[in-house]
Amino acid sequence: MPRDSIQALDQKTFDVIVIGGGVNGSSSAHHLAAAGYSVLLVDKGDFASGTSSRSSRILGNGMHYLAGGHSPWDFILRPKRFLTGCRMARSALRSRAQMVSNTSGRLNRVKFAFPIYKDSIYKPWQFDAGMKVLKTLGTGGVDLAYERISSQQAQRHPLLQWLRTPERIASVATFDQFQFNWPERVVIDTIMHAQDLGAAVRNYTSVTGLDRNDAADTWRASIKDMVSGETATVNASLVLNTAGIWIDDVNRKTGQACSRKITGTKGIHIAVRLPPECKGASVTWQNRDNEHMYILPWQDLHYIGPTETIYEGDLDDIHPTEDEIRWVIDEAKYMLPGLPIAREDVVYAWAGVRPWTYSADAPKGLRVRVIHDLAQEGMKGILALTGGPLMSHRAAGKEALEAVEARLRPSLAPKPISYAARKFAAPPDVQRLKLAPDVTILELRHAAQTEQPLTLVDLLFRRVPVGWFGGMDPAIAEEAAPAVADILGWDAEDIAREVQAYKTHLRHFHLVE
Repeated sequence: MPRDSIQALDQKTFDVIVIGGGVNGSSSAHHLAAAGYSVLLVDKGDFASGTSSRSSRILGNGMHYLAGGHSPWDFILRPKRFLTGCRMARSALRSRAQMVSNTSGRLNRVKFAFPIYKDSIYKPWQFDAGMKVLKTLGTGGVDLAYERISSQQAQRHPLLQWLRTPERIASVATFDQFQFNWPERVVIDTIMHAQDLGAAVRNYTSVTGLDRNDAADTWRASIKDMVSGETATVNASLVLNTAGIWIDDVNRKTGQACSRKITGTKGIHIAVRLPPECKGASVTWQNRDNEHMYILPWQDLHYIGPTETIYEGDLDDIHPTEDEIRWVIDEAKYMLPGLPIAREDVVYAWAGVRPWTYSADAPKGLRVRVIHDLAQEGMKGILALTGGPLMSHRAAGKEALEAVEARLRPSLAPKPISYAARKFAAPPDVQRLKLAPDVTILELRHAAQTEQPLTLVDLLFRRVPVGWFGGMDPAIAEEAAPAVADILGWDAEDIAREVQAYKTHLRHFHLVE
């Protein structure tokens, strides 16, 4: 469905306004619409253009929630933290099983390998115990495929052969994980499903103000089209703030004092081309700051990261820096001295900021999902969801639904929910993009007409498999833009501007020349 005029929304009343069209906002809107709530979902940029598109792309098994802190005795000293870890791990396992069961086409299966050093704070028995806990929590029928191999065996494996000080390796823990092969498309699928269920969805639509109407027991939201500048006013019984790293900014739109909810940590990744024998191989480890890093396969490349640093910069301009790239390379080569990479081997990079839950006791935020009821701060009818990672977005959507159900009855009848991956089926003999032969011109035009892209970046990165695929070739823009110009209303000058904007995006946010 094409993007409606903002004036079509003016003075409408909804059960719930969801602010933020990332992975948690899309899942919340999807579950709410299926339960019979009238929903408006808005995002000030494009859907899935923030943190959801810039993660490590891992659909984990929940093991990291059982890792404790920087001591193997952390959970014994803090049993509540262990219970929280089990709750999050169970949620991760359920999300993993559900995604594997009904959306397997959006996933890759990857064999993870974690070297356990003799002087590590984590011991082999702890991995064994952790995996037993995961099995007890329930894997949903998706095998963990856990085993430990010896240091001698590891030295015969790609990547593992380059590990530092192999004589100090006690063993290597291996287990299966899954990887989202296109996180943005997961979000777009979910938003389109929500729209099919009756939700109104609109990108490039900013909430400029939130005012409480006590007499009607509703919130009045002022919204603005970020392209045309047109404005409208909508009303809702509840506001669900899922704006990610912008959550605190949105809360301030009420004009009332609200405590901090978000701690943002910046993570960057680099994509490199390793020798052919490394295809499909991976390794994960604790870096010198005692934080997780990965080398994971990605099509015919591998990506390495992430960093984990407090971010207090411009939330609308998050990009990798040369210092961060050097840090990732240095950490990778420290752990794998034989790894054949240097700065010139970086094909592209990306950066994002994680919206972790703020706590004065956790300098880098809490890795737990929390739904905050702002009624406790004088803002009845506003909920804010923090700390929900990509891998558990469906659990987050269900939790948001439960929070709404406890406060409001739906105004409409419920409908069956679908999680199926959406894909446009084009005839096999139709014209294809020369520089991206997996994409047909019909598929490109269908996405342009029905999925609300406004820019070439929207279309190629988040609607069709072009941007993240094939090494981010800038020349694709010159072929793709004319193919959809008539649908998106672009003349020759617009086409040239979109092509240049696409190349600028690659250069600034991915360091591709």
